Amino acid sequence: MGPNVADKLTPDVTPEPKAPSNDAVISIALEPTAAHGVDEDGVLIERFVRGERAAFDRLYRLYYDKVYSIARNILLNSDEAQDATQEVFTLVFRNLHRFDRRSRFSTWLFRIAVNRSIQQARRTKNRHRETELHDAATLEAPIQMDTPDPRIRHVLRMLSPQDRAILTLFYWEELNLQEIADGLGCTPNAAKTRLYRARERFKALYEGTNE
Repeated sequence: MGPNVADKLTPDVTPEPKAPSNDAVISIALEPTAAHGVDEDGVLIERFVRGERAAFDRLYRLYYDKVYSIARNILLNSDEAQDATQEVFTLVFRNLHRFDRRSRFSTWLFRIAVNRSIQQARRTKNRHRETELHDAATLEAPIQMDTPDPRIRHVLRMLSPQDRAILTLFYWEELNLQEIADGLGCTPNAAKTRLYRARERFKALYEGTNE
């Protein structure tokens, strides 16, 4: 469960990022992030770079559910999320040799997943979107993917893909602000501001459905 950060956040004038083009997804993801300790994925990456295909298959199995979850929560459509997830792993497969192993593989992968999903959401924003979400009126706890709530689905469809992305990373994937900042390619303060704004937009829209 993510912490209640509403009282800690103060808005600033940091603009929300535009979704990158497909050609830019990998370049953005390859930008340096804060260095971390030795990542257990590094062994698999090294084996793959040396030509061991099974190592990538292992990474795929380890991270498929996480990438799919991010894509589904942004796209609000299971079929589109499956397509986006496959495209994400195709991009990773083709570009893993370019990955800077001084940072976390998961951070790089999630950044690709978010950017690719936002890109696809913008292309398909007028299509019908469906997902199953549990009631979370105040967003004080993570939204669960258990029980359908038409109001939640309606409000999420009204939010921008960027808002859905940051709510997904914080409430569903339970990443902290530093991890979100790394995944979105921004500063922690900018991530905090965007999360606050997304929360406020969601709450205002949700409360409007009760009137």
